[in-house]
Amino acid sequence: MSKLDRLDIKQLRIFQALIREKNASKAASKLGLTQQAVSEQLKKLRDVFNDQLFLRKTTGFVPTPYAEELSVDIDKLLNDFQALLAPKIFDPKTVDGAFVIAATDYAQQVVLPALVKELREQAPNLKLIIRDFELDSLHDLMENGKVDLAIAFPDYIPSTYPIIKLFEEQHICVTSANSSIAGTKPTLAQIASYPSIIASPSRPNFKGSIDDWFKSFDLTRNVVVSAPCFSIVPMYLETTDSIAFLPSRAISSELVKIELQQLPAPFDVIAAWHPRYNKNPLHKWVVSKLVVE
Repeated sequence: MSKLDRLDIKQLRIFQALIREKNASKAASKLGLTQQAVSEQLKKLRDVFNDQLFLRKTTGFVPTPYAEELSVDIDKLLNDFQALLAPKIFDPKTVDGAFVIAATDYAQQVVLPALVKELREQAPNLKLIIRDFELDSLHDLMENGKVDLAIAFPDYIPSTYPIIKLFEEQHICVTSANSSIAGTKPTLAQIASYPSIIASPSRPNFKGSIDDWFKSFDLTRNVVVSAPCFSIVPMYLETTDSIAFLPSRAISSELVKIELQQLPAPFDVIAAWHPRYNKNPLHKWVVSKLVVE
């Protein structure tokens, strides 16, 4: 009997559940099977692929490197099977289940309100989970199917993932209307010397995305506050005599723009996803609803 004859879809679904849950009991519960049934099928999978696939540890399983490689191909196979059995005409009104979007604080303010509105109107049975963008764990979350779509900046996304550019953004220098800096026309050197507030949501520190731009003028910013999100920066500006560089679409009307002769280079805002979703009808439909400018 060939190896292909010894494989079936149930075994591939068990493999996929083990990859995501990394625990036989949890995988069995998710699939509605007994733990013994999962263990028996895992034994067959090990025989077919001639690899341990999963190594035991105290809290569950750890996939072998070969299992990690297989997971991408198996995900694609199962998605292709689902597409084969799915209705040929996609109707968002009949879609149910959950769709998970990981988005930066900026994207949650600027991109998601319009997207959520449209998805709720056109797919009323689809439940949405919006989660904070976690830079250090994004790859694992997307590999394990726990994030369907990520909305962020290009530098945050693995180069192997498909992306779509939504629009171009620009950092603008702002301050509070009550600040002593408001209404002035400072030089770039003065801007660098002013107390500055940055948003550093992914890794809390005093490094900002435009530090290299300042360095090109042999200048170093005087960063005095590092905030966890863009949305809180305007409130800090209101209570401190300081400045901030914020994306233009995230600037509230209460803030005052400081005109500069030079501005940092524009940057893209993008959406990205795992390649396994390239042909998934629901995923393609959600991506089509993103506003591209």
